[in-house]
Amino acid sequence: MTKKGMQNSMLHKLIASPKERMSVFREMPPNTQGFILLNLSKHIRSEILSKLKDQEVIDLLHYLDPDEATDLLQNIPPRRRKKIIKRLSRDIREKVEFLLRFDPRTAAGIMSLSYIEVDKDSTFEEISRALQIHEKKTGKFPAILVVENGLLIGELPGHALALHKGREKIHKHIRKVPHIRYDRKENEVVETFKKHPHNKIVVLDKDGSILGVIYSDDILELIQRQSLNNLRDFAGVSREEDVLDSALTKVKNRYKWLIINLGTAFLAASVVALFQETLSAFVLLAVYMPIVAGMGGNAGTQTLAVVVRGMALKEIELKTGKRVITNEVLAGAVNGVINGALVATVAVLWNGSPLLGLIIGMAMIINLIIAGFFGAIIPLVMKRLGKDPASSATIFITTATDVLGFLAFLGLASVML
Repeated sequence: MTKKGMQNSMLHKLIASPKERMSVFREMPPNTQGFILLNLSKHIRSEILSKLKDQEVIDLLHYLDPDEATDLLQNIPPRRRKKIIKRLSRDIREKVEFLLRFDPRTAAGIMSLSYIEVDKDSTFEEISRALQIHEKKTGKFPAILVVENGLLIGELPGHALALHKGREKIHKHIRKVPHIRYDRKENEVVETFKKHPHNKIVVLDKDGSILGVIYSDDILELIQRQSLNNLRDFAGVSREEDVLDSALTKVKNRYKWLIINLGTAFLAASVVALFQETLSAFVLLAVYMPIVAGMGGNAGTQTLAVVVRGMALKEIELKTGKRVITNEVLAGAVNGVINGALVATVAVLWNGSPLLGLIIGMAMIINLIIAGFFGAIIPLVMKRLGKDPASSATIFITTATDVLGFLAFLGLASVML
């Protein structure tokens, strides 16, 4: 079995066997335990670290880079963390203490210290010696960052070392490298990476001096985490909720959203109650009500997904959203005609009522137009108000399509039947 296959097997055992989790983890070699922990969810990682002895934590941290060790130590309560850090080797302790000074949700919180600084007038021979010292110390090939008077001017690509050597100076081979200030938020790191696709971003202090480097694999992991958080928000699930959390934790994280949904459901029910006489006279209408509501909700969710993605990519905002709203309304109208014609045909063939078919067809068109309009405008408005559109818009869109959809369908039925 390959190394990656063995790690996946270990991860599966830890996730699938909560009762045997600690015994399974302790059977793993210390040089793999840290890497396994980094690939587990925050919930399981914290659980395992809380049950390990201080010396066991120190032993597994020995095999990690300072930035990886820092990531694990952030899952340990501050008082215990300080005790463990004091017992680390001096070199690792200094780097970990340095990294822990920064907010983990900023550029500095993501950066690595795997780099060397060289002057622009350095020779390839001098750099080779510096690399040998760094690799002997860390076992890793670092980023080679070039400075002038202590300030970043670019990087020396690794492949240049294979093509040049000796006393030749490096200044002709320096290339630009994207950089960002240490206190910029995670989303700004991602934006910088998208604008300047590169294998690294250099993190700078207020005075322009180098603090660290963010490598592309860390940025891709960050993008993946943000995508997962967006998916959780979209479903109204807390970002702190883990799949293996207890039932009580899940209830605490979700109940408020369900209560809000319950309130909107009563609002839709009150609209239906206004047409009790119509429903009593034409019971068949009740059969088609879920179709009207369901199609409107689905169409609104489709629009919401497209608009939220456009907002995430900075393609649209409320000021420039008129075209998007218009296009979504027109798309809703066309889809309403298509689906309305289909459901009207079913009503005519199944129930033998052309008038019922006309009513359900018209209601479908109206509700899909409503879905297009509210699916586009609600996330834009929520964003303008400083709210997360992914976590709040679904409730309001569903309310709009249910309430206005029922109003259109039952209102037309009251007038025409």
